[in-house]
Amino acid sequence: MKSIIFAITLLFAVHVSAQNEKDQKIMADAVKAKEALLEAQSGLKTFFAQSAGYVIFPNVGKGGFIVGGASGNGVVYENGEAVGMAGLKKLNVGLQAGGQAIIEVIFFETDVDLARFKEGKFEFAAETSAVALKSGIAFEAKYKDGVAVFALPKAGLMADASVGGQKFSYRPFMM
Repeated sequence: MKSIIFAITLLFAVHVSAQNEKDQKIMADAVKAKEALLEAQSGLKTFFAQSAGYVIFPNVGKGGFIVGGASGNGVVYENGEAVGMAGLKKLNVGLQAGGQAIIEVIFFETDVDLARFKEGKFEFAAETSAVALKSGIAFEAKYKDGVAVFALPKAGLMADASVGGQKFSYRPFMM
């Protein structure tokens, strides 16, 4: 029995140490972001429970005046377990002004959709936008092309809800 407990403890310690301090901070922020998302819209429980996987970006910074951009780091989950880290980048030109901090979550409907993200074969089409959770319509939201995207404003004001043109990176945890 002691050797089983030791093996489980060792396995957990290796898994936790596989992430650096920055990753651990992002992971802690992602847990808090998930709580904030569920508090803002309880309808997301179904997405968290039934999706093949999801990525939570707890701190996406968006800003611009004519030329704008966004960036953030997040955690990728598969079957409810953290499996890696993700990065988000966006650059766009157009009518925009302001700055904003948001929580963004992307749900993947199937294992194939999640695999596309993990393989780096995923980016949003130019016209894609997120469901703003302040609008209270998460219960009615549906997957489109295998993904559903939600955003929860944290601070700031910006006249742009699009996520189109975002590019992503993925780095799995080493086991």
